[in-house]
Parts: sequence; C-alpha cells; structure tokens
Amino acid sequence: MRSHSIGTEDLAQGRTPPHHADLTWSLRADKIEDLMTLEVLQNINALFQKYEKRGRQMLDMETFKCIMKQSMRSQSKSIKQIEQLFMKIDYESMGRIEWDGFCTYLQLQYSEQADALAQQKEVSFQLPAVPQGPAHGGPVLRILSMPDDTLIMIREDGTIYFWSLQLKLKRRKRVFDKSISRKPRWVTDVISMPQYNKLIIGTGNREIQLYELSNLEPYCQIGGLETVPLRLDYSYEDPDKCLILYGDDKGCVNVLSLASVGELLRTWNKLPKIENMPNISIKNAMASPNVNYIYWRVHGDWITQLNYYDSIKAVISSSNHDPTALVIGCTMRTTTVKQKMKEIRDVRKDVEARRHRAFPGLPQRRAECDQTIFRIYKGVKAFSFCKRKNLLLTGGMDRIIRVWNPYLPGKPTGMLKSHTSPVIYIHATAEDNKIFSMSADNTIKIWDLDTDSCLFTASSKASGIKGEFAACLYLPHSRALCVATDTITLLHLQLRSPSEPSLVVSHQEPVVCCCYNPTFRHVVSCSEASVVKVWDFETGRPLSGFTGAHGNAGITCLTFDSNGKRLVTGGRDGCLKIWSYNNGHCLHTLKHDEKPSEVCDCTYLEVNQNKCIIAVGWDRRINVYFDAPCDFHHFWKPQPHWQDDLNHGHKDDILCVVQCPPFLLATSSYDGEVIIWNVVSGHIYCKLNTPSPSDGAEEGKGPDQSVSCLAFLKTWAAKFESVAASLIANGPQGSVTFWRLFGEACPIANFTPSRDKAPVSSIAMTAGDAFTYMADQEGFVHVYDIKEYGLQGPELQPPKKVTFWRAHVSVVTSLELIEEQFLLSSSLDCTMRLWSRDGEYIGTFGQDSPWDIFTPASWSHPRVPCEILTDPQSMPAHPVLDGDVAALRTGKEEQDNAVEEKAKPENTPNPRSPEDSILEVEMKEDINKWLPLGRNQPELGWPSIYQSLRCHQVACVSAVGEKPDLSIISSDLFNLNFPAQEKEGSKVAQESRSHSSFHVWALERLLSWQILPQLIQMTE
Repeated sequence: MRSHSIGTEDLAQGRTPPHHADLTWSLRADKIEDLMTLEVLQNINALFQKYEKRGRQMLDMETFKCIMKQSMRSQSKSIKQIEQLFMKIDYESMGRIEWDGFCTYLQLQYSEQADALAQQKEVSFQLPAVPQGPAHGGPVLRILSMPDDTLIMIREDGTIYFWSLQLKLKRRKRVFDKSISRKPRWVTDVISMPQYNKLIIGTGNREIQLYELSNLEPYCQIGGLETVPLRLDYSYEDPDKCLILYGDDKGCVNVLSLASVGELLRTWNKLPKIENMPNISIKNAMASPNVNYIYWRVHGDWITQLNYYDSIKAVISSSNHDPTALVIGCTMRTTTVKQKMKEIRDVRKDVEARRHRAFPGLPQRRAECDQTIFRIYKGVKAFSFCKRKNLLLTGGMDRIIRVWNPYLPGKPTGMLKSHTSPVIYIHATAEDNKIFSMSADNTIKIWDLDTDSCLFTASSKASGIKGEFAACLYLPHSRALCVATDTITLLHLQLRSPSEPSLVVSHQEPVVCCCYNPTFRHVVSCSEASVVKVWDFETGRPLSGFTGAHGNAGITCLTFDSNGKRLVTGGRDGCLKIWSYNNGHCLHTLKHDEKPSEVCDCTYLEVNQNKCIIAVGWDRRINVYFDAPCDFHHFWKPQPHWQDDLNHGHKDDILCVVQCPPFLLATSSYDGEVIIWNVVSGHIYCKLNTPSPSDGAEEGKGPDQSVSCLAFLKTWAAKFESVAASLIANGPQGSVTFWRLFGEACPIANFTPSRDKAPVSSIAMTAGDAFTYMADQEGFVHVYDIKEYGLQGPELQPPKKVTFWRAHVSVVTSLELIEEQFLLSSSLDCTMRLWSRDGEYIGTFGQDSPWDIFTPASWSHPRVPCEILTDPQSMPAHPVLDGDVAALRTGKEEQDNAVEEKAKPENTPNPRSPEDSILEVEMKEDINKWLPLGRNQPELGWPSIYQSLRCHQVACVSAVGEKPDLSIISSDLFNLNFPAQEKEGSKVAQESRSHSSFHVWALERLLSWQILPQLIQMTE
C-alpha cells in the first residue's frame, strides 16, 4: 500500500490526513507545462546552456529542479509537479534529460493539446440542406426573425413572405398595389418595429413607409427624402423613444430620433393620403418637436451595410470606398456645456424658425473625435461587431476577413484567408464562439472566434445552395443559418457527437480496457475507435488524449512498463506499440514478420533483471519482445518461439495472459485450455482443461468453452502450495473455477456468480488474496470472501458472497483494485467508473462535476448512474421478481398448513361470523372498483406476481399500534446482499419472515409502477 493511502475509517468520517494537503493541491492545480511562457523557456534554455558549457549536457533530477525553481520564481509550483515533469521527459528511465528532449516533450504536448481542442470544436452543418422555393419574383433583400419564431422575407417587388422555422409558408402579401400606384415602386430594404407592431420599408422613390405588422395594411409614410434609403436600421431607446436610421446612395448616414412615438405615429396616420398611404414630407416631420433629424456625410460611395449598436451608442456603416471603408460614429453631435446652455435658452423659438433651422440642406460632417475611420483595400461589403469579445470583423471584394479592435483602426489583429470569392456576409456569435461567413460563390465557412481557425467549409455543391446570393441570417436560438438565393434554405448547426444530457460517457465508443498508473496517479483508457485518454484519478477530469493509436484498427489491450512511464497497447492490426503516453509520442512498434493477426492480451514481465513484453492473440503463439531502451530502432521483432509452444502449445486462439512472479505465466484459449508456463525455461508446467457444464447445452451444439479471464492467487502460487487453489479462471455458462496447480493439478471448486449465468468478464484480487471481485457481462460486480476458501482441498459450496452491485449496463471489460481502497471498472457502455471497495459509487470519468477522492462528501453515493437505475436487469434477485411464484407458494402453503394443523384443535370447525362475510363482500367491491385488473384486462408488466400474493404471505407485518420498521427506506436497493445459500433447521421461520417482508416491498414497488398510472387515468 502506498504511503499516501488513507484508511476506511478516515474515508467514512470525511477526514483527509494533513500530509495529503500539498499533494492534493499540486495535482488539482494547473499543470506546470501549461504555465510555460516564452520568457520562462528562454530562462530555462539559458540555464541549460550554462550547464552545457560546464560539460553537463545531461541533467539529473536535482539539477532540473533547481533550474525550474530559478526560472519560474513567480509561479509557486510544488516539487512534486517538477518531479513528475522530469519523469515524463525521462520515459526511458535513464535518470538524466537534455534540452532537446525537454523541447521535444513540450512540442508534442502542445501539439496533442491543440489536436484535442480541435476535436472538441468540431462543427458542421446538416448537409445537404433541403431548399424551399417561393414563387418567382424580384431578388430577396432581407430576412427578419420575429419574436414568435416567424421568418419574414421581402422581395424587391414588394412581396412579403412569412415562414415558420420549419420553412412552412404561412402567408404572403404584396404591399404595393398596382391598381393604385401610378409609377413603378421597388423596395430597397426592410426592418421591423416590434414594440409598435410596425414594418418599415424603404423604397426607390425616396420614401420610408410604415405598415401594420399583423395585416400589412399601410399606416403612414415619410416622403420627399433627399436621397434613396438603401440600408435601414431601428433601435428602441427610452420608453416611447426610438431611432430610425438609414444609409443612402450618396454615402450619408441619416438619423431620425423620434419621441412620443405612439402619439406621433397616430398623428401621421390621420394625414391626407397619397396613393392610399397617409403621407408626411420630411420637412414637415422635422418641424415637429418630437422629431430630430441628423444628416451625416460619411462615405465616398453608397452604403453597403448599416447597423446601430446600443451597447456602444454608435452606428457602424460601410461602403466600397477604400478611404472610408468602415466608419464607427455617433448618431448625434457631441456638445459642450456652453452649447447645451444655448440650446436650452433657444428652446422657445417659434415653429417657423425651427423649420428653417431643420431644413436638410447639405449634409454635415462629424468631428474627428466623433468617429473612427477604417481604411480597407477594396472597401467593405459586410461586417459584424461582437461586444462581448470586443471584436469587429470585415469582409469585402478582396476575399479576406479581417479582425479588428474597434478602437484601433490602424492595423487588424487577425486575417482569415480562405474564401475564393468576395465575402458578402459575416456574423460573429459569442454564445457559440463561432464566426459564420459566406462568399459570392455560395461557399459557407465556420470559424473559431478565439483561434481564428477554419472549422468547417461547405461548398455550394455540398450544401445544395444554388443561384445568386441574396440575403442571409443567423438564428441563434435554432442554431441555424437561413440563406436566400433563388430559394430559401435552412442550414442547421451540428456540433460534435451530441449525447443525451442525462447520460455521462467517458468515450464516444465502447471502452475496451483501462489501467491505473500509480507513478503519476493517472487512469489510461482505450476505446474501440483507437482513442487513448488520460484521466486524473483523484478528480475524474480528462488530462490528455490522442486518436488513431493503431490507425483504423481498434485497441484490444494495454499495460505499463515497470516504471509506469511508458504505455504499451495492442491492437487488431497485430501490432504492439510503446508510447510516451503523456504526449502521445509513439516510441516503438512491435510486430513479427508473419501475417498480422489480432493481439488479444499483453503483459509486461521482469525476470532476472530482464524486461520483456509478452503478447498473445489469434496467432496462437507466445510472442516475447525484449524491452531494450538502448535499441533506437523504431520496429522491434519478437524472440524465437519456445519449443514447447511450437510442439505442445495452444491449438486455438489465445485470449488471456497473466503472470505470477517470479517465473509463472498462465495463458488461456478459446477452446477452454489453460497452460501454465515457466517463463525462464519456456517449458510447460501443466495443462488445465475447463470442466464442461452438466446442464444447459443443447443437443448437437456444445456451449462456449472459451476462457477469457484468469487471475493468480499469488499468496499460494508463490509458495507452491500443493493443497490450496492457486488460479481462478472463468468458464462456460458463467462458471468460475478454482484450480490447484501444484502437486496434482485439478479443479477444486466451481460455482456461478450470476443468477442468470452471465459469463464472468473480469476478475480482480485484493492484497493477500482475501477477497475477489468478479464482473460479468451484464455489468454486475460480485465480491467474495476467499480468505479460507479452497485451502484444504475441494469445496462443494461457493465462497461467502460479501456484496454485489450493478456497475454497468453492458459487458465489464476491465476491473482493477486501486490502493486496496477503490475499484476501477470500464465497460462496453462507453463509461469508466470509480467505486469504493464496498460498492459506493464515486463517479463516472468525464462527468461535469469532479470528485475529490479524499472527500467522501464529493462522491456520487448514495446516487447510482441513471441508466443503471432504469435498466430492468438491475432488479434484485428474488423468486417473486423472477416469476417463480408457484414454487414459493407451494413451499409457503406447506409451512402454513403445518402451522395451522398444530395450532388448530382436532375436529373443531372454524365458523365464519356474519360480520366477516359482510367485510369480505365490501373488500371485494373496493378491489373491483380501484383495481380493475380482471381477466379481460391486458397484462401490464408482472400481473402474475402481485395477483398471486396471498394474505398470509404479507401477514408478518407490524401489529396495530407498533412502531413500523422504516430501515428499508434508507437501504440501497441496488446493494442488497441476499444469502448465497439457504440454511435449514431453525432458520426456516426467520427466512419466512424475511421473504414476507420482501413481498411487502415488492408489492409496494409493483403497485407504484404498474397500478398507480392506471388509477391516475381513472381519476382523470
């Protein structure tokens, strides 16, 4: 046991020993690799060069600790972390490192972190998109999103379409009446006023028209504008105040500030009509005290986009004019205190004077302090501003997306070069941390807002978007991009591998193996997709990982070297690979020259100071690879096969290999044969043949004889005990066999842990072989006390079962006892979980909230994983729940009849009183009223169970007036320990009472699960 292990008493009381404080803090803090800055690296390099000049190119651990302390004075890092960093770099255990090795490790570490970060940010669209084609007409100008999830699309000819988010056309209407209009009209832009239920439309006839949003009936218009409003925007400010802004064909920004908006619009609605639209000229509108009009000369060309941002109280506009490509400016001129006092004194001037002063005339120019100008080559066609990130993005004819600090117009902070056509749409969303851009060739790209890297590209062919681009809009709530060309298309954002929110997984694929590394206190896991992940054992957080360890082939097994610094994996490609797993660097590849065959298992062995890796698999041979760190060749070949292996070895695929120091090795194959080897000589010590089951085999078809799991009882195997069992092996139909190896090799015990005869898939032993943990293919973990089991010869009964629980809902692939206190398990259900040795659920690796292994209050216990709680196989074993009611009823009836015969006097009838008959009739009526589960009712779940319960089976309950036993409420229903074997004699009555109390519990659960929903439906 390690020195920092804590006892069960400390864990139960939630205490953490004092000497754990520094270790716990250091492992929870940021890794020292993540705190390396350029300045720190320069200091470390200078110190390395200083020692190199003295003739010391290789530095030991003590010197390295001194260097790190001097270089990272501002960073208070623990000695433990520096030592771990040294061991990660010195993966060959030479005791010395050099500057090149230090840099190589950091480079691989950062590269692996970048790859992992890119995988987490994988994003795409659901392609191809299905376009919806509205009726033919003019080009689409803009798409608007309304609060009721309605999309409004307007064409140049004045046709407005209302769409649902599923692109179902709700209605459409043409706002321009051809029978009334004397001259042709066309729409330039549209914006909504949701607070006043209005739609604002700009026209090519220099008008701003307002329509009722509900029925698109004309409301009023502002005519006589000096220029054509090309781009519109709207902002709601203080109560009943708003801004209407538009950019025109002369490069000017026009601002209409309206007060008392409701009253003002109602006044305009009552004015004389022109072509069925109440009309007011811009000059008459400016005469109103509730209207303030500002006319700014900003750009040297017509405005391409205009938006007002209330967060910065400024309007941003763009054009194709290089010197004034983009301008951030105020809406109203800034005033000094003297100017403000003058305006207050002149507020009572008459209307005529106000009208004269308000005449638009020539546009004004902002002061330099009121605007920020960005000079961009070939101008700007589209831009987007993100206040949360304080970023401004621009795109235009030069096909480059530039990232700006809005307060520093001199030079962009980033440039995104990937589009091959002019950029015509940009949108930045801080919620998704993404940038969406679209070019004139209908290519859509998704960028990462932090790293400016391109995450996804959808060409026109891939997305199915055809025709000339017209308008685009990002919908944040739906996470979709709405694109209008000749058709309207909705592209839904698809994030990487979405999983159910209620289910926590450690991998996206089934976990085939996992192992604990005591050197770094890490847990390493591998999945079928050849993905390796490294986890922090003390918190369950992911630390690192790498993909494609064996290419497209899956990983089947893993182990560590004797120092725990290197990882060995085996795969279906027939190769073994040695990794510096902290940075994902493959050091060596181990394979033979024969036809590649799947590696099923491997182990790292050290015999007589010789280190080797032993692998077994479908080639049916024992492959031994010597571990020679001095061999710098990347590919290693195995040693010649043992002669006994060639002549008398396995005849079928080898599935498992385990070792027992100093020189014993055990292998098992698919045909059920187990061979014990002497590793030093390569000779076979003995062969074991798995006993065939006596039942369960169909005629003409034998059961699966494979042995895939072995475990040495090292306490007795190391002593060459001739009587006691020395090996545990799984077998067919869920059986487990205890083998005696010395003296006369033979099985001395055989039993089945699972009630459903599920095959055992993994076995773990405690120190001293006092307890064994066995996991089966249904996800159950069974714990047996074997301290004195099989020591004196054959055993006819199974060992004492201490406890059992459901750990997973699929096959348990790995089981490992860590520091005699915790149990690590992995499964094909894509999860890895940590338990206490008594079955208390600590957590699932990868869950959102980390645990603290030294603080039981942070564990998930007494909760259990959601999928286990809802799985039907998680029900505890009992005849009532197994459906074996007839046998139970027969036994109970015999007992009850015997008791009644003893208690009943001879020839004494038992007359029934009239009250009993009346009571029985009333009870039948109540039962028929509330529980209508007669013969005509369909069976729901287990009707045969609770319908067959007799009154005397639930009679052993507390009498009236007695205090009921509520202990069952706090018991863990998934950790019930039922007797492994029933005892006879004096304990029959006690078992009868326990069975009766269980019947009460089962009846309560069944009634709540099956009958209660029917009662609710009846009452409704």
